[in-house]
Amino acid sequence: MALGDEAQVRQQVGEFRDQFKGLRDEIGKMIVGHEDVVEGVLVCLFAGGHALLEGVPGLGKTLLIRTLSDALSLDFSRIQFTPDLMPADIIGTNIITEDPQTGRRHFEFQRGPLFAQMVLADEINRATPKTQSALLEAMQEHTVTTGGVQHRLKEPFFVMATQNPIEQEGTYPLPEAQLDRFFFKLLVGYSDRKELSTIIERTTTGYKPDIQAVMTGETIIAGQELVKRVIIAPHVRDYAIRIVLATHPEGAFATDMVNKYVRWGSSPRGGQSLALSAKIYAMLDGRYNASFDDVKKAVMPGLRHRLLLNFEGEAEGLSTDEVLNDIIDKVSTTAEAAA
Repeated sequence: MALGDEAQVRQQVGEFRDQFKGLRDEIGKMIVGHEDVVEGVLVCLFAGGHALLEGVPGLGKTLLIRTLSDALSLDFSRIQFTPDLMPADIIGTNIITEDPQTGRRHFEFQRGPLFAQMVLADEINRATPKTQSALLEAMQEHTVTTGGVQHRLKEPFFVMATQNPIEQEGTYPLPEAQLDRFFFKLLVGYSDRKELSTIIERTTTGYKPDIQAVMTGETIIAGQELVKRVIIAPHVRDYAIRIVLATHPEGAFATDMVNKYVRWGSSPRGGQSLALSAKIYAMLDGRYNASFDDVKKAVMPGLRHRLLLNFEGEAEGLSTDEVLNDIIDKVSTTAEAAA
C-alpha cells in the first residue's frame, strides 16, 4: 500500500481531515456562507495550486484570503492591480545602495510584494498583460528571475487572484496561458436571505472574531505530500483522462456539444487538477483512494477556465459549465468505454 500499513493510513487521513475541518471552522468565524468556495480554496492550497475567484464586488473575496492567512500564520501580501502597475512593482527591482564605510556603490535587489507565502492578486484583470505575465514564473516555478538572478520563493507559496465579471471597461482579460496556471476557478455567488442577515448583524454590531492560527507552513507542506501519495486506481484515472479528452473538439471522446460549441479544450494541467483534487476529496470523506464521484466533483472548478468557446457558443450565450455538465452526463464510468 502506497501509504504504509492500513492503521497508519487511517491515522494520516484522519489527521488531515481534522486539520482541514479546523481550518474551515476558523474561516467560518469571519466568512458567512460560501462553503463550496472556501472548500475549493483550501483544496487548491493542499494541492499546491492557485485559485482564481470571480464575483461581483463586495462578496468577501478579499476578506476570505485575509482570514485564511491569519488561520495559517503565513506571510501575507496584497497587490491591488491597476492599469498603471508595472512588473517591478510586483516582483521588486534592483536599487543602487552605497556602502557607508567604503562609499562604493552597488546594486541591491529590493523584494516586491510577490515575496510572500500567500499573495492576493486583487482584480488581476485590471492590470496590463505585461504586468499580469510577471506572475507566470512565480505561479509555475515558485521562483522570480530579475537581473539574471533567480530568487526562490518561500514555501508554501499560494496565489489567490480575484476578478470582477462586470465593469469590463479598462480591463485586460487573462490570456488562456495564464488562466491555465490556476488550479481552480471558483465562482462567488450572492448570499441568501439567512446568510445576508448574519453578515449585516456581524458587520454592524462591532463583531470581531478571534481568528486562531491552526496550521503552519510545515503542516501544509506535509499535507501536500500526503495528497500526492493517495491512491487513484487506473480505471478512475482513466475516467479523469477521458473527461479531459472529451473537451477536445473532434477528438475520440468529444461530445456533440463540444464539437459544436468548443474551440479549444483542456490542457494536461486539467487532468492533473482532476486527479489531485479527487485525492483530497477522498481524504475529506475518510478514504485513501479516489472515486469517480471525487473526479466529478472536481470537473467544474478544475476545467471551466480551461475551455474556450467558439463564436457559435458565445453567440448562443453558453457557459463552459453547461458544456462540462454535458460531458459528465455523456462520458461513462464503465471500463468498456475506455476500450
